[in-house]
Order: sequence, then C-alpha cells, then structure tokens
Amino acid sequence: MGSTDYEFQTVWRVAGTPEEVAAILGEATAMPRWWPSVYLAAEPVAGAAPEPRPGIPRPVHLHTKGWLPYTLRWTLTVTEPVTSRGFTLSAAGDLNGTGRWTFEPDGPETVITYDWRVGAAKPLLRRLSWLLKPGFAANHRWAMARGQESLALELRRRRAAAGIPPGNPRAVPAPPPPTFTWWPGRQIRAAAQRNR
Repeated sequence: MGSTDYEFQTVWRVAGTPEEVAAILGEATAMPRWWPSVYLAAEPVAGAAPEPRPGIPRPVHLHTKGWLPYTLRWTLTVTEPVTSRGFTLSAAGDLNGTGRWTFEPDGPETVITYDWRVGAAKPLLRRLSWLLKPGFAANHRWAMARGQESLALELRRRRAAAGIPPGNPRAVPAPPPPTFTWWPGRQIRAAAQRNR
C-alpha cells in the first residue's frame, strides 16, 4: 500500500432494520441534510439517467470534509444495487477507489460494516500523506463517528414521523454540524446553510 493509499473498515450498530438503513445510505443526495458534518453538498451528475439499472441511483457529485480544515470533491457512483444486504460504490476525484456497505440484522438493530479503499488524488493530500497519514486516518475515523451518530438520529426522526413509536420528529436533536465553517471561507458556510 502506497503512502497515498488508505484502507479503512468501520463498524456501526444502530437501532433500525437493514431496509431502513439501506433507504437512508442508498440516497446520497440526502446526505447533506442528515450527515452535514461531512457532506456539505450532493448534486446528481447532469445528464445521467435517473436510475440506470434497478437499485442503482444516478452518480452524485459530492463536496465533503472531516474534522480537519480541508474539503474534498469527488463523484460517488453506486456499482452494485442498493439492497437490504448492502451495496458497493466507486469514488472518483480527490479520492479514487471503492467502498462497500454491508447490513446485517441483529434483533432490533442493524450492524453496518463499511470497507473503504481509496487513494488520495487531491494535491494537498498527495504531498503531505507521507507525513500526515495518521492525521488523515484520524480525520476519517472522526467523520465516520459523526456518521453513526447522524444515522441513528435520522432513523429516530423517520420513525417518529411514521409514528413508530408515537412522537414528534422535531424533538429529535439536529445532527452534528461541520467543523471549521469559516474555512476556506464562504464556500463551506454556504454549503452548510443550504443543507439545514
């Protein structure tokens, strides 16, 4: 593995069914709303078919960040249909590689495993990877921890809206916001405001 290559495996456990989890994680355009600490913007690729194959949503251009004050622009393409067992994706842009979400039911919860194998293409990451690779890995772990927290909140919000259990979806706390919204200026602030 080269100095600009990264391999991560993240395991989450959330209260919800694999079907509920797949419905949320399989809709990349909604991620800035429920996972705003990481997903600043998500736009479908212009000209792409709405659903090229059953269970395959159109590719999405993403603007993302972690805890550290830099952002990434990349395109997420689902390469294997979104099902209650999981799906695969590819990344192209500032990050290039593949990801695989796997969903396993465990009583009233779902165990989610995410395998992420990417290479850094953004010049900043490529130049500093040899020195700051542990920091970049910690940044990824921070982002994924916010993802688990945000997904659990979104599941609670959707269940409350459906009356399972009866409750008010507005009583569910907001997801964690992005860090360093002042950096690199208006771009992150504007993206964060759009997705509230």
